[in-house]
Amino acid sequence: MIGMTRWPDWEREGKGWPNHQSSRFVTAGGVRWHVQRMGEGPCVLLIHGTGAGTHSWRDVMPLLARDHTVIAVDLPGHAFSRPLDDDPTPFTLPGMACALGRLLEALDEWPALVVGHSAGAAVGARLCIDGWARPGTLVSLNGVMLPFPGAVTLMFSNVARLLSMMPMLPQMVAWRATDRRAVEDLLRSTGSTVDPRGTEFYGRLIRHPGHVSGVLKMMNHWDLQPLAEDLPQLPVELAQIVGDRDRMVPLSEALRVQTRVLGSSLLRLPGLGHLAHEERPSLLAQQVGRHGVSDPVGVS
Repeated sequence: MIGMTRWPDWEREGKGWPNHQSSRFVTAGGVRWHVQRMGEGPCVLLIHGTGAGTHSWRDVMPLLARDHTVIAVDLPGHAFSRPLDDDPTPFTLPGMACALGRLLEALDEWPALVVGHSAGAAVGARLCIDGWARPGTLVSLNGVMLPFPGAVTLMFSNVARLLSMMPMLPQMVAWRATDRRAVEDLLRSTGSTVDPRGTEFYGRLIRHPGHVSGVLKMMNHWDLQPLAEDLPQLPVELAQIVGDRDRMVPLSEALRVQTRVLGSSLLRLPGLGHLAHEERPSLLAQQVGRHGVSDPVGVS
């Protein structure tokens, strides 16, 4: 497609990126990571969901940074983070958690609190279960941590596999995203109202086939069944926060997780959708802060 590069370029698309001054690039775990760090104090790790990037936390980060060291990353194949080769491992759930753990080692940061949105909650859970992090609490924001029931999971996996086999699909999606209304429609389908600034940042990413391809690879290699089996052994407290207008992940999913992680808490946010942290960043920062942060348990 004329005028579209394969990957978002930091020198071009990164101009004016939220919290730009806090960005750096670090190579670890087979990935060249885009990392943002701000603030001082106990460390809070923010993990975005499928198709997003650090911009998703643009207004939450400065609020949490008043009392914490806040780390946000672009997941492998998303936004400005690139796997170093064609190895699919960083796109699997265990591989992504491992790569992120290696990044934390390189940064010498040990989160006292991990916050994961949507699929990022699964990454956070895997990170804790596999011993890469030992925060006091894992906060799941509209999290996806279990396979959807029966035929839905089979359909999702088959569709993801089919889409990943269509080499021109990322270019087609990127071309479609040149129409701002298409991006607005996509965001509305989450049940959230995203401001024009946020819509612009999503558009910058989706207009590049590399970002779209990374999202499809993640979908194709995603398998939540092993995590579902391991969730009862989650070694940290789990706090679930859900927007009751979420059109992507129904409340029933959080209730299913509660049956597997005994003692986990659940907070419903009325009037907010899947991107609740972008709609009401001050509320989300407040709720996250309520969970407090104690010194993390050392990992080896």
